[in-house]
Amino acid sequence: MEDFIKSVCVEDLATAQNTMFSLFKTLETASLKSLTAKAEMIHNTFLANKSYEYIAQNLSLLAVLKYKASKDNYKIVLNMLDDARFLAENSQNKNAIKTNSFCWGYIYFCEKNYNQAISILKQARNISSENSVINIKIMDLISRIESMDIDKTTSIIEPDVEKPLVALLNVARTLAAETSLDLLLKTVAQEIKKVLDADRCSVFLLEKNKNELVSKVALGMGTQEIRFPANTGLAGYVAQSGEIINIKDAYSDTRFNQDIDKETGYKTKTILCMPIWNMKHEILGVFQVLNKKNGTFTKEDEEVLIAIGSSAGIAIENARLFESQQLMINQQKELFKSFIDTLAASIDARDKITAGHSNRVKMYSELICDALGTDEKMKARIIHAAVLHDIGKIGIKDAILQKDGKLTDDEYRHIQEHVKITYEILNKVYISDEFKEVAEIASSHHEKYDGTGYFRGLKGEEIHFGGRVLAVSDVFDAITSKRHYRDKMPIKNALEIIKSGSWKHFDGKIVDAFFEIHLDKLVDVFLSEVDSVLYDKDDREMLSEYTVESLYDILNKEEEQRTDKEKELIILFDRYYNCKAGN
Repeated sequence: MEDFIKSVCVEDLATAQNTMFSLFKTLETASLKSLTAKAEMIHNTFLANKSYEYIAQNLSLLAVLKYKASKDNYKIVLNMLDDARFLAENSQNKNAIKTNSFCWGYIYFCEKNYNQAISILKQARNISSENSVINIKIMDLISRIESMDIDKTTSIIEPDVEKPLVALLNVARTLAAETSLDLLLKTVAQEIKKVLDADRCSVFLLEKNKNELVSKVALGMGTQEIRFPANTGLAGYVAQSGEIINIKDAYSDTRFNQDIDKETGYKTKTILCMPIWNMKHEILGVFQVLNKKNGTFTKEDEEVLIAIGSSAGIAIENARLFESQQLMINQQKELFKSFIDTLAASIDARDKITAGHSNRVKMYSELICDALGTDEKMKARIIHAAVLHDIGKIGIKDAILQKDGKLTDDEYRHIQEHVKITYEILNKVYISDEFKEVAEIASSHHEKYDGTGYFRGLKGEEIHFGGRVLAVSDVFDAITSKRHYRDKMPIKNALEIIKSGSWKHFDGKIVDAFFEIHLDKLVDVFLSEVDSVLYDKDDREMLSEYTVESLYDILNKEEEQRTDKEKELIILFDRYYNCKAGN
């Protein structure tokens, strides 16, 4: 035993991790006493290293071991698992979340709550995790339950004495994790309805500015929003007085409004109505529970509702705060977009013939990102950078920027400075740390994969991924758009330039992604600024059947080798290509 203690000393975190995984592996075969002793020792290792994801996993394991030691520990075990769940979710570690879910499922299985067990295990199965031990155990336990001769469509088998506790734990999990106010209220109402064995449950929120009670959650009464003055009806009385009302016979209570029953045909018998308070003991709303299925609402029902309400009030305020923060974030995003669009418009104002270039580069870049499966955050940064990639041209002389004909060497060197100016402008705009990445992407669009580009001469993957995307988009739009000194290039020649630049000017993987784009999407970009052109539905359907690669292959065939449909495609594509803005 002393040797084992040395092997899991505080400094040896890796050994402690491996030991914990081996304990899960032998959960049902090894000695319970030995497993528990080892789990408790390595728990100290995780605590000392503040490894919260491993603390969560090991605490889940300890909960299972405590249950195996004695089923009398059931309530303690549920609390341990709930604490472990909280740690796992806050660490955002998928291994910890999946391990905790398995342990919940295991306990439910042992309690013969098969419906609950199979539900949580199937959810856990879909969580991505490299912990092969837990992955196997989840699949094994699902298989065991599904092979049993039981009716898994029946309601969850729970001892009645545990129903309030389970409901409170379910509500606690929801309140901790849910940020959507509507979903939070719906889940809480469902749990109240279930645990109190009631026919209906409504959650009304108080809108002080309108002095109204409003509910979008009225289980058993459809999905229509309910709204009424905050000083009417039982719910209004509770919202004003702060009293808890438990009515044994609704029709004998003068505060009950019978008109609603007359309108709906519903017969209200028993009512439990309670205010929802926040931390300042201010009333936020009202729970209204109708018709206990067996008998009347008890004192225990009131206590359960009070326990749920005390947590719900805090969660409702948090959800409202979250929604207001999201609104503020969305407003900031709109302001940011407006700022970017204004900067881009300042570029267009310098040279009308290149107006729209940045927007088309943005659209091409977005298509490339989609073809590559780029994650949404990176895609958003690339799109912002595409719109702003030529902002540095503000610092270029008009005489050079708008010159007809070939530039001199000195003029070319001067115009090359626009990427450095782009970097300097954007790098000084502090909006967020992510925007620094936008500055890097935008200023990298003239770098070349072989290292011969500018302004820093970066090579290969030294160039930001976004800059490599912009390089393809920028060149393609430049050679397929009219300029002061030339017309747009024939599409065959343009595609050849992009294709031949693979692994020299461009990242070959990004070139391949560009050639995977379907022609209807490419035409969308061509026509983005040509309002007078109607995109025929049949034309779009035909173009959607072909990619840029297939068009390139057809264009490289001899005339006599092309099928009639391929000839038709070339004519069709060319018609839209020549309608492009800037022609």
